[in-house]
Amino acid sequence: MTSPLVDSPADAPPLADSDVRLTDGASDAARVLRRVFGYESFRDGQQEIIDHVVGGGDALVLMPTGGGKSLCYQIPALVRPGTGVVVSPLIALMQDQVDALRALGVRAGFLNSTQEFDERREVESAFLAGELDLLYLAPERLRVDATVTLLDQGTIALFAIDEAHCVAQWGHDFRPDYLLLSELRERWPDVPTVALTATATPATHTEITSRLGLEGARHFVADFDRPNIQYRIVSKKEPKAQLLALLRAEHTGDAGIVYCLSRSSVEKIAEFLVANGIAALPYHAGLDARTRAEHQARFLREDGIVMVATIAFGMGIDKPDVRFVAHLDLPKSVEGYYQETGRAGRDGLPSTAWLAYGLQDVVQLRKLIDASAGDLTHRRRLSAHLDAMLALCETVECRRTGLLAYFGQQRTAPCGNCDTCLTPPRTWDGTIAAQKLLSAVLRLQRERRQKFGAGHLVDILLGRKTAKVIQRDHDTLKVFGVGTELGEPEWRGVVRQLLVQGLLAVEGEHGTLVLTDTSADVLRGQRTVLMRREPEPAARAASTSTGTAASAGTATSAGTAASKGTRSRRVAVAELSEEAMPVFERLRAWRAAVAKEQGVPAYVIFHDATLREIASRPPATLAELSTISGVGEHKLARYGQQILDTLAE
Repeated sequence: MTSPLVDSPADAPPLADSDVRLTDGASDAARVLRRVFGYESFRDGQQEIIDHVVGGGDALVLMPTGGGKSLCYQIPALVRPGTGVVVSPLIALMQDQVDALRALGVRAGFLNSTQEFDERREVESAFLAGELDLLYLAPERLRVDATVTLLDQGTIALFAIDEAHCVAQWGHDFRPDYLLLSELRERWPDVPTVALTATATPATHTEITSRLGLEGARHFVADFDRPNIQYRIVSKKEPKAQLLALLRAEHTGDAGIVYCLSRSSVEKIAEFLVANGIAALPYHAGLDARTRAEHQARFLREDGIVMVATIAFGMGIDKPDVRFVAHLDLPKSVEGYYQETGRAGRDGLPSTAWLAYGLQDVVQLRKLIDASAGDLTHRRRLSAHLDAMLALCETVECRRTGLLAYFGQQRTAPCGNCDTCLTPPRTWDGTIAAQKLLSAVLRLQRERRQKFGAGHLVDILLGRKTAKVIQRDHDTLKVFGVGTELGEPEWRGVVRQLLVQGLLAVEGEHGTLVLTDTSADVLRGQRTVLMRREPEPAARAASTSTGTAASAGTATSAGTAASKGTRSRRVAVAELSEEAMPVFERLRAWRAAVAKEQGVPAYVIFHDATLREIASRPPATLAELSTISGVGEHKLARYGQQILDTLAE
């Protein structure tokens, strides 16, 4: 294992204390941004947060994935006296996090359960000697008395609680260890605390505030929109074939993540993609720790890897060039969906969030909720999460508008970069179809005292004399064959939308369908049922509008979202010219070789956005290179001449 201490690389001089640790507040923050991270200006809202924390204030920061949360504690930690202590649940990623800081010349270390005794002692000694700018801790380390004693003996610049939604039981990723974090403010009341998350509804926001004792903190809520991500949700027909078509048509050679609900699905999809010539790896909790670590490392450090995973994978993944996130099963909540899709396009370049969803997803998740441990309140909470996710799937309005509204943010116009905007769906009066299906459920229950799932009900409506239908004498029902005006996919869509609208419910482990209290209104003709008609598939529209709001520096190696101004932003998102493309590829090849030699992910060296800007306006001198977004002083000293040599080839 690489040493958890990250001193400056041997082949480049470290930044002197006087270079990084400055003394006069806000102006120092701007100098650190420029000299360490290589950006001239902050993104909207960042400087206000940083100035507040530098001044000793507590803060709760809600900012989208890739929006630059890390800077909001990294820069204050470099400006304030002492070491910034970062509490993070991402043990598997701590090495990569400190590697990214190392590439910037920042002194960092971590303490977690993966380390040997000597490694922990090395980090502890550096902390006590004041030789660390940032120290990452897993939350369970704070249960160890020795860790608390260690912190007592050092100088702490601030506490940063990353992924703060983990403290909220209302949220989608509750971690019991996070409940201990309220004790930080009690034990060190004079040390500023900043809690950060990318996924918080108003309810989760309130719970984070209460559990961490941040009622007196300043709350900063950024715009949750990720305009470079194109959201698309399609009906699930042949999911493997649909996924393969997406990758071949739009994402050949791109890095991406495919989420599946079960471990077996992960294995099957990964094997399917490999068999079709796509470099794919599985990741789920059933794999041994070594295999998971190897697969994660390959995904982070190689280009073009597709990770097929359960939701066990992904939190804190800082790979900026993930071009797509695909879901082959329905996420359990909008929070989970938003966080997972947010792993695409952290570099601000156009990316895709694609979801295939079908009736069986709804039935399966309803069954899981009914069988879940916990009391009625807990099951209602899970149902509320699922209902919100289903509403997002079935909307005929702009997807982004609905997504942002869930997080309490309103937009006045459609986004123009989701499937419902690019190919608007139509609605149709599905009242008669709903009456036929609900009547079939009613007759089976009343006349035969029987309950069945969607497949059998559709067979009855279509007049199919299957063995099951004949055996149960269901071809004599009055509703037999009354639904031939629709095909099987349409009828399954009717069932799905009736479930979404609460006009049908799932019951029992076999997923049988039953009526609800509101079904009678439809059967009596007292309620109109409007349904979403699926649009015909269309070629993906060019993402012409996605670049305007994306930043060249949506995320640096350490999570930065700053930029060198509007010119850099335009360059980063623009398509490369015919002349620039081979230059960009040469730079990528150079970066890959350097990353392999150092054993770090390629994005730790430079992001694609930085290389694209270099390729678009090749510098002739180190001074010109220093004006490129994402080239700080340390990287200029270490890699500048190599880049110029590569450009001269």
